[in-house]
Amino acid sequence: MPELVTTARRTGAAYLGLALTGMAGHLVLTSQLAVPGDPTATLARLQESPAIAQLALVMELLVVISQALAAWGFFALFRRDHLVAAFGVAAFGLANAIAILGSAGFLATALAVSTDSTLAPGGDAAATVGLLYALSAAAWRAGAVFFGLWLVPMGIFAVSTRRMPRVLGWVLIAGGIGYVMSALLAIEPALAPFGEALAYLATIGELWIVGYLLSVGIRAPRPTVAA
Repeated sequence: MPELVTTARRTGAAYLGLALTGMAGHLVLTSQLAVPGDPTATLARLQESPAIAQLALVMELLVVISQALAAWGFFALFRRDHLVAAFGVAAFGLANAIAILGSAGFLATALAVSTDSTLAPGGDAAATVGLLYALSAAAWRAGAVFFGLWLVPMGIFAVSTRRMPRVLGWVLIAGGIGYVMSALLAIEPALAPFGEALAYLATIGELWIVGYLLSVGIRAPRPTVAA
């Protein structure tokens, strides 16, 4: 049991790292560089602030690393009690990590094009950088499907084993479904605000499970009652 609590807290630390690097990189740094609908302005920002672009790329890679470590940690934590849930969390988590790794590749290429326009098809560096940033954003939207899906087996584990609060499990399941729906609704700009609202429940579940893993870890297994 002490070993599992240690695993739970390490998993919680990786999950917290995922949240912090995602906010710092994708929501803060990358948004400072990308100007939707204006690739010329995006290229100018890249050329004016290469250090911010490099830091954004580092944060993107840290998202991939922390996501992979969290997926590994959840598998180690869940596999003894619910192998199917353990596999689901690990598989969906790694799929999301691969999607974000693709985004990191697009950002790295955009940074290279901003310093060497000969890398751009036809020498049009602005159009190339604009396309690469659009592809990066698309990779994040696609990855959101798996980020929602990985919450579902996480919640199933909590509900079925009761080694975490059952209410937490239901919140994670509902939040995961909402996150997947938000990714689907984002395809239509008019429906995107409704999708963002659905993602809020997932945020509640994520903050709750990160706090639970770091503070409590995991409950002891329920005693078996003899027939």
